[in-house]
Amino acid sequence: MTTIILKRAYEQAAKSDGKRVLVERLWPRGVRKEALHLDAWMKDVAPSTSLRKWFNHDPKKWNEFRKRYFAELSANPESWHALIADAPSRLTLVYSSHEQEHNNAVALREYLEKKLRTGKGDSGAHKSTPLRKAG
Repeated sequence: MTTIILKRAYEQAAKSDGKRVLVERLWPRGVRKEALHLDAWMKDVAPSTSLRKWFNHDPKKWNEFRKRYFAELSANPESWHALIADAPSRLTLVYSSHEQEHNNAVALREYLEKKLRTGKGDSGAHKSTPLRKAG
């Protein structure tokens, strides 16, 4: 079973992180690419720009944000399927938000963990896309 952890882009990378994937459309401000030690940057798994701007990390919009984001993910399985199709035992979703409880990485982890639990994430029903290398 894959363990999915979350880590801010501004935190130190660790060997225990396993596979590290940036799950943001925008590169974190003030962070050099070498400093993140990423295995991939998957922009397409992040919420759409319009959804991100609408949400604006407002906790009052959290439930509706998750609903809309999950709908985006379900409509585009190729955006997330590679994360869990060949998932390592430990996967770290790297995000840049200062908000640690209400952000896209928290919602994405919830979505992916459900897919892993139900066995719908690696059914082979969706074409897996290769991870984009960072850099």
